Amino acid sequence: MKTHNKKILIYCFSLIFLYFSEFSIASEVDQNFNLAEVSEGNYLHSGIHVSIDDKQHDDIANIGFIIGDKCVAVIDTGGSVNIGQKLLDSIRSITEKPICYVINTHIHFDHVLGNHVFLDEKPKYVGHQNLPEVIEQNREFFLKQFSNDLGPNPSKDMIIGPDTLIDGSMTLDLGNRLLVLTSYPVAHTNTDLTVLDKKTGTFWAGDLIFRQRIPSLTGSLKDWLKVIDDLHSIDAKLVIPGHGDVATSIDIALEQEEGYFKRLLIETRKAIAEGEFINDAMETIDKDNKSNWLLFKDRHASNVSKAFTELEWE
Repeated sequence: MKTHNKKILIYCFSLIFLYFSEFSIASEVDQNFNLAEVSEGNYLHSGIHVSIDDKQHDDIANIGFIIGDKCVAVIDTGGSVNIGQKLLDSIRSITEKPICYVINTHIHFDHVLGNHVFLDEKPKYVGHQNLPEVIEQNREFFLKQFSNDLGPNPSKDMIIGPDTLIDGSMTLDLGNRLLVLTSYPVAHTNTDLTVLDKKTGTFWAGDLIFRQRIPSLTGSLKDWLKVIDDLHSIDAKLVIPGHGDVATSIDIALEQEEGYFKRLLIETRKAIAEGEFINDAMETIDKDNKSNWLLFKDRHASNVSKAFTELEWE
C-alpha cells in the first residue's frame, strides 16, 4: 500500500513539474517582445508608459496582428524600424502565412514608422482616407524629429502611407476571419480608424481609447466626445486601446477617458466664462488628476490649452 501511494505521489509531482515547465516556456515566449495572444488569433504587443522624450519612445503604442486561415493583418507597426522588425520577427516565429494587410489606425509616429519594414512582404497598406495627405504633410517633420528611429540611412521614402483607403467602413477577409474597418471624423486626429475582428469580438480601437496613459488631445475635444458616444454601441468582447490595458467591455474601456474629457469640457467652459486666461486655466483645471493618469504632468497642460482654444469662441 505504501509503495502504491509513493508511486501515485511521484506521478503527481511529475505532472506538476511538466505543467510548470510548459508554463515557464509560455511565459518566456510572452516575454519575448512582450507579446500575448489576447484572444484566438489576436496577438498584442503592449506598449510601455514612458514620455516622448524617453529613449524608448518608439515603443509606447499597443500594436499587433491577427491571423486568419489565409493570411495575416498587422495593426500598427510601432514608432521605429527597430520595433517594426521585432513585430515582423514575432509574426514569423508564429506563422509563415503571408502578410496581406498593414493597417494604420492613425497618423502618429508611434503607430506608423515601422511600416517600412514590411515592404518586402508586399502587403496592402490600409488607412483612413485622409491618411495619405497627412503623411505627406508630416514627412519632413518625421524625418527631422525621428531620424534615429528610421535606421542608419533615414529618408522621406521610408515613411510609408496607405494605398487602400477607408471612407466609412470596409470588410477585409483573412480567411474565415472578417475584419470590419471603420473610419471616423476628427477626434484624436483626422485619420482615426478602428478594427473589429468579427470572429472573436476583439476591437482594436487605436488611439480613440487611452487607458492608464493620459490621452493626447491633438484633434477636437467635442468631436472626440461625439465619437466616444458612438463607440459605446460597439459589440465587443475585448477592447484593445491604443495605449494601456485591454478591457473586457467597451464601457469599461471608455470609462477613464470619457470621465476625463467630460470634466475637461465642463471645467474649461467654466474657466472661459469666468474670464480666466489660458495660462491660469492650464494650472487650475483638473489639477488634482481625478482620473489618475500616468504621465499627467507631461500632457495635461497641453490638453487644457487645446481645449481652451477650441472652446473659447464656441
